[in-house]
Amino acid sequence: MRQELEASFDVFAAAAIPRLRQLAYAWSRDWHRADDLVQDTLERVYAAWPRVRRNDQVGEHPFAYARTTMLRHLISEQRRPWRRRESTGPHPGEDPPAPQLPPAEATSLSLDLLAAIATLPVRQRAVVLLRYVEDLSVAEVAEALGISEGTVKSQAHHARTALAAHLGAGYRDDYSTGEHTGRRDERTPSSTDRQDREDRARTGGQP
Repeated sequence: MRQELEASFDVFAAAAIPRLRQLAYAWSRDWHRADDLVQDTLERVYAAWPRVRRNDQVGEHPFAYARTTMLRHLISEQRRPWRRRESTGPHPGEDPPAPQLPPAEATSLSLDLLAAIATLPVRQRAVVLLRYVEDLSVAEVAEALGISEGTVKSQAHHARTALAAHLGAGYRDDYSTGEHTGRRDERTPSSTDRQDREDRARTGGQP
């Protein structure tokens, strides 16, 4: 039984690593950090593998579990005070490290867009990566992050605005038209902002 579990995990890991690695790089812009994140995620998934595999039999795909595990861990990590201090940037007089150039086939995102995504608050960054890199629906993003659909829409709206401001006039927003859902979002930013504030109150005010 144990050998069968380990064999099934090995098959899953081999298939999942490329996508997890791309997602981790899009978050961190550092391939070494991305590899560490993937390793940590796989260790967490392995510890829960018997349950994850049982859930797979009733329709919950193991990759979705791994992806959620990675992003929730990253959000939690970024909220820690010591992590925020560590991430504030270089010391005075130091140049910021240049992002590593990824292989062309490893990520479909431009370096400018990756740099802009890295400036977003952690929840907006997670929403952007799930919604537009992983191409999840609003409902799927909400479930993965444990927030409301209204908050997903609000965070996506604010993220697009921030990306447009960061990237300038040449930025082309392919996501504001609702193409991923086949229709425009019916709720306005003002209504989703209200839901966002309610979610922040429940989660300690984190963006």
